[in-house]
Amino acid sequence: MSAHAPAVVDERSALHGFLRQQQNAFRNAAFGLSDEQAGLRSTSSELAVGTLIKHVTVGSRTWLLAARAAPGRPARAADAMSMWASALRWDEEDSLTAALEAYDEVCAQVLDAVATLDLDAAVPVPDAPWFPKDVEAWSVRWVWFHLLEELARHAGHADIIRESIDGATSIELLAGREDWADTSFVKPWRPVGAA
Repeated sequence: MSAHAPAVVDERSALHGFLRQQQNAFRNAAFGLSDEQAGLRSTSSELAVGTLIKHVTVGSRTWLLAARAAPGRPARAADAMSMWASALRWDEEDSLTAALEAYDEVCAQVLDAVATLDLDAAVPVPDAPWFPKDVEAWSVRWVWFHLLEELARHAGHADIIRESIDGATSIELLAGREDWADTSFVKPWRPVGAA
């Protein structure tokens, strides 16, 4: 995937292209990290590249279930809060490989749903303190734009955290993942000691 979303011809291709670009940002941020590095925190928050990947996996899955259930309410898991809380921890048994596999799976499902679900279907507003009380339902379209917003916000967090780990910036990481040639303005990131 290049540094920019592909050209778009309609709303669905725009949603698909920009969601895919933001999904890809987390793979860039994680590129070349060890499991231990994926759990490093560089601020006073609990955020780490690994926990952000786990968090956006849970968030993407939650919004995907809501969109698929439209116009009804999705089934709510009894342990929803513990699922959210565990996504913000990087435990000793966590692995970046497993986190990325779960993330890739839900990302593919989201992109498939963007292509197939009715964008106008009503998605009931969840009952939580941070959601408005004066809106009964959003559309599936709103869900995808909201997910795009969430991914972009957290991709920025992941970029900052990753840069604090080893100085690698998002464009260098993308260039490294895609094996771009060195230029005067971008040097692809490579692990220390790599040619």
